[in-house]
Amino acid sequence: MKMALKIVGVVVGCIILLLLVLRVTGFEPRECPTAGISVMCRLPGLWLRGNTAAAPPEWSFTDQYQTVKVQTRDRLMLPYSVTTYCVAYNGQLYLTSVYAPGLPKYPHGRHWNENVARDPRVRIKIGDQLFDRTLIYVTDPDERAAVIHTKAKKYPKQIIAPGSYINVFHAVSTD
Repeated sequence: MKMALKIVGVVVGCIILLLLVLRVTGFEPRECPTAGISVMCRLPGLWLRGNTAAAPPEWSFTDQYQTVKVQTRDRLMLPYSVTTYCVAYNGQLYLTSVYAPGLPKYPHGRHWNENVARDPRVRIKIGDQLFDRTLIYVTDPDERAAVIHTKAKKYPKQIIAPGSYINVFHAVSTD
C-alpha cells in the first residue's frame, strides 16, 4: 500500500512539474504564415505568451496579420491553443474555422471549436499582444456571408473545397 502511494505521489509530482515547465515555456503553436498548410502548423500548443492589451475600438489593424493564435480551455481546464485565420469586418474581429466536406458540423470536428462551444472565453494573440475575448458563433446568414466574403478578399490564395463549411466566430468583449 505504501509503495502504491509513493508511486502515485511520484507520478502526480512529475505531472505538476511538467505543467509548470510548460507554463513557463508557453509551448505555443508554431508561427506559420498560413494556418493548416503543413502538419507542423496544425500542431496545437498550450499557453500563449505576450503582453495583455486592451481591446482597440476597431480591429482593422488585423488586416496586416495572416494568422492569429487562439487559446481555449479543454475539459480539464488546460489551455489548448491553435493558429487560425482572422477577419476584420465593420471594425469587429472575427475568427474562422473551415470544415472540409464530410467533416461533422460545428461544434464537432475541431477540438478548439468544441472547447469554444463549452466555454467561449478565449485569449487571442495578434502579433505580441494578447486580447481576452468571448467568441460568439455567428448564425445570422447575412453576417456570415459578409464575413466569408471579406475573408475571401483577405486570403485570395486560400483554396476552400466545394461543399466545405466555414464556421464564423465574432470576438466580443469578455464583460
